[in-house]
Amino acid sequence: MTTSSKAPHALPEPNGDFYQLSRSLSAEDNQLRLKVRKFMEQEVQPIINEFWSRDEFPFELLPKFKTLGISGLPIKGYGCPGKSTMLMGFIMMELARVDASISTFFGVHTGLAMGSIAICGSEEQKREWLPEMAAMNKIGSFGLTEPDVGSGAAGGLATTARREGNKWILNGQKKWIGNATWGDLTIIWARDVADNQVKGFIVENKSPGFHVDKIQHKMALRVVQNGLITLTDCQVSEANRLQNANSFKDTAQVLKMTRAAVAWESVGCATGAYEHALRYAQQREQFGRPIAQFQLVQDLLFRMLGNITSTQALCYRLSQMQDEGIMQDEHASMAKGVCTVRMRETVGWARELLGANGILLDHHVGRFVADAEALYSYEGTREMNSLIVGRAITGFSAFV
Repeated sequence: MTTSSKAPHALPEPNGDFYQLSRSLSAEDNQLRLKVRKFMEQEVQPIINEFWSRDEFPFELLPKFKTLGISGLPIKGYGCPGKSTMLMGFIMMELARVDASISTFFGVHTGLAMGSIAICGSEEQKREWLPEMAAMNKIGSFGLTEPDVGSGAAGGLATTARREGNKWILNGQKKWIGNATWGDLTIIWARDVADNQVKGFIVENKSPGFHVDKIQHKMALRVVQNGLITLTDCQVSEANRLQNANSFKDTAQVLKMTRAAVAWESVGCATGAYEHALRYAQQREQFGRPIAQFQLVQDLLFRMLGNITSTQALCYRLSQMQDEGIMQDEHASMAKGVCTVRMRETVGWARELLGANGILLDHHVGRFVADAEALYSYEGTREMNSLIVGRAITGFSAFV
């Protein structure tokens, strides 16, 4: 890369918040957002490519990550901050703007695991587990997907739960479970053999009969440590069964909340790729001038920023609805489906702008391109989300 010395004035800093939506946050909330941004830029960005390349998690960052005080952000009480889901969205965006693996680690812990307990747990379970998880003294995972069951989890879970007195016996496998190789507990969703309904269980990862193998050879989210969990007559007490999770409809309440967070996360991923691409275009010279001066490059940047701005606005309204208590499944699904499609398009354009350099980790964009593929798929594929929206707008279900 060649740095241009011909710029007639100071160049604008890359800024994905083109419509300045962050200005709507209170001073206190914006200060927390900026605190997270500073941590990600100063602590994570300098080292994340190395860990991504090695397929390892940067455990050295956890002590500083804890001090951010953002775990369980929208949960009220139990040692959690009790902030708005709007702020949670901005935080997810800030995390993914630097690295989608870190945002995924955080989303699994604070959204899926803590969210399951907050939504489906009893008062006693919330008091027992949430404070330690809010302090990040215990890290959680979420075990829903199975080797042969992804999109069909509502009716096809093969993992079983059988009650014997005050204990439950779990058998089966769970795949793609983030944080499972090193975390402390996993929310396992299993089908009760007695009534055929899906129920949730808080399972400590050290329990007998709970075994995890790390999934190898991933091309996306390599920093996230995904596990294949095998449950072999794993015993869980009735006290650790989520008392308000009695069917997949209850599981879906958790997924509705976290699906909205993934929409924000995808905006962050797109933003990170765009800002790196813009900075590159301002510095990279060809034919005697920075490539940012060429019309076709500016058109690519316009398209990227247009995708980011429109999806950010979509997420903003979604969070307003969530905070007002009027968000439905179809609203979260629309955001997740649309935002991840636009993210995928945007990171592709960023890679295109960088040419051959776009596939090098040195320039970061290649990491965003790879990680976007995982965000595009998890928490409901585009096809599944389109059917959820389709059912709501037509009155007919097209699910098979």
